[in-house]
Amino acid sequence: MKERQESHILSTYFAPRGRTRMYTLGMQLAQLYLSPFDKLIGIIGEAGSGKSALIRGMFPGLELTNDDDGVYVRPLPLLDIDDQRSYFTPYTYHVDIRFENGFTQMSTLAEAIDHALHSGKRVIVEHFDLVYPLLGYNANLLISVGEQVTIARPTLFGPEPQDIRDAAYESLSYRLMAHTAEDLCEFCMSPEDLARCGHDDVRHGFVITFPDKAPNFDIQELEQKVNDMIRADLPIAYIDPRHVSIDGHSHPCTGPRIHVASTGQIYDFHLLHHFIYDRFGHRYLLVGCVGEGAEENLQKLDAQQQKQWDLAE
Repeated sequence: MKERQESHILSTYFAPRGRTRMYTLGMQLAQLYLSPFDKLIGIIGEAGSGKSALIRGMFPGLELTNDDDGVYVRPLPLLDIDDQRSYFTPYTYHVDIRFENGFTQMSTLAEAIDHALHSGKRVIVEHFDLVYPLLGYNANLLISVGEQVTIARPTLFGPEPQDIRDAAYESLSYRLMAHTAEDLCEFCMSPEDLARCGHDDVRHGFVITFPDKAPNFDIQELEQKVNDMIRADLPIAYIDPRHVSIDGHSHPCTGPRIHVASTGQIYDFHLLHHFIYDRFGHRYLLVGCVGEGAEENLQKLDAQQQKQWDLAE
């Protein structure tokens, strides 16, 4: 097990947009990559990328000191390790560096992390890239969340936190655009089709799945409706963990924080103009892409799935 972990360098996964799917991915990552020898876990990603959900999936029961619902643990447990003299003191601590730096000097946070590690504790550090220069050593496991979730096991030769931070921050905009476009598609569907929707992922886009039979709506007409909403620059806002507001209308959503602020921030939205049949899952797939090169991406995806059909015949 330890040898396998030491041989691991870098892995990437699509970053799912729903909270439940992020929890599931977190559990899978913990099983595959987390070692009992890992004491310092560095998490990197912008606000709203799903870091908290991923951490909860990897470390069930861990008390996050600054969670998505605005619950702030005070005093910060990491700063009070020496004052916690009970036999029931935590083994694993969490700290959000960006948030805590508003109350505590960065050097103090770095010293607290170092002290906790030398006391035999495990520390989960959000925005690890901010404290890394003061800490002076890398994390045992680095995880960044953007359009993809990247898992790295740094060695003396890297990767540096900044290396995976740049990729995560640059790609997050595609994930936010894709998720919002996905919800706009669902918003324009009938209640019957919406009730059947499932979700999957592609690079710079999304997949909406329908079991057993294809919907009877016109895809080009749906694309036009969504592009009309994008041109109208409608506001998008969080309502609660299960709903998002689209121009003041409530819409069910499994990842309501993972959106652009308004529809006008989406550019180059396109749908593949036919459904793809997944013969293994018995599903019909509606595929959409956003951003630069969206039409070319759709053509490549269509060609790839057609090649799979040709090989199977």
